[in-house]
Amino acid sequence: MTAHVAQRPQARRRLRVTPSRGLSTVLLALVVLVVLGLTTAHSSMRHGAILGMLPFAAVLAVAALGQTLVVMQGGIDLSVAGTISLVVVIITHQAYGDNAKVLPAALVALAAAIVAGLINGVLIGRFGLNAIVATLGTNALLYAGVLGVSGGTPRQTTDLLARITGGTSFGIPNAVYFAVLATIVTTVAVKRTVAGRRFEAVGANAWAAWATGLKIERFRAGAYVWAAVLYWLAGFLLAGVINKPTAYEGDSYVLASVAAVVLGGTSLLGGRGNLVASALAALFLTQLQQYVLALGVTFAVQTLVQAAALTVGVALYTVNWSRLRRRRQAVPPRTLVGSAHP
Repeated sequence: MTAHVAQRPQARRRLRVTPSRGLSTVLLALVVLVVLGLTTAHSSMRHGAILGMLPFAAVLAVAALGQTLVVMQGGIDLSVAGTISLVVVIITHQAYGDNAKVLPAALVALAAAIVAGLINGVLIGRFGLNAIVATLGTNALLYAGVLGVSGGTPRQTTDLLARITGGTSFGIPNAVYFAVLATIVTTVAVKRTVAGRRFEAVGANAWAAWATGLKIERFRAGAYVWAAVLYWLAGFLLAGVINKPTAYEGDSYVLASVAAVVLGGTSLLGGRGNLVASALAALFLTQLQQYVLALGVTFAVQTLVQAAALTVGVALYTVNWSRLRRRRQAVPPRTLVGSAHP
């Protein structure tokens, strides 16, 4: 009986599920955005507009998952643009008009993405290069490949790929199913496996992880390779979602993927991350873009709104608001100071 009573608090602790601060913030932001859309921009909340937005939210969510893995290791990946663009042009140019060539072209693109991830991983994880410099250099190499494959000209996607990633099933875009599956697989791998917990431990405290015998270089390098595979999936989806994708489709995913990671509550200094929150933040950013577009503003303003969202995300999670509030409460009002010292 005593043992049974003693086990109750432990059982309650196991059953208690507390959402992270990032997840709570993103969910609240989504609710506010929906209310704003319904009250001030009805066109952004129409059924057709939502169906048109979801595939692009899915692509950004997958890219944000990859960026989250890298940020959890204290890095950043600027080669996301080049990787997605290269995957898009390889698939659309190699399989142009021939459905039978979609799979071989996708496999070639996957191999190219993994090579790019390996280059980043070796440069940063093994040789300790600065992540910004290394991934920026890799991005330049990838864009050289983009121009070599495409010559800078777009090609129409194949009918098979358009049906697979651009079609719908049960009224929901297929790209959403891919994004949900990628989120589940990545979350389970990071949160529910031994390798995943070690991966988080290396990101949270590299010295402590090294002292326990973990190969921190492997985990850091593996983050870039894993991220590259997710960028490949994002490019694969994008190649079917857009009828005639350009050679630079990945350009818009650098700032957006980082913004999704920050809004999802993952620290840019590394450590634990919430992959589900990053995916939902991608949904928020895409719907925010659609909301701003429905208000009739220019593209420049849309970019400013995205940058503002990134700034707000950084401020939310890096500023110690409690300490700031205590300091403000400790400082007497100017009027009182003036009356005490005329």
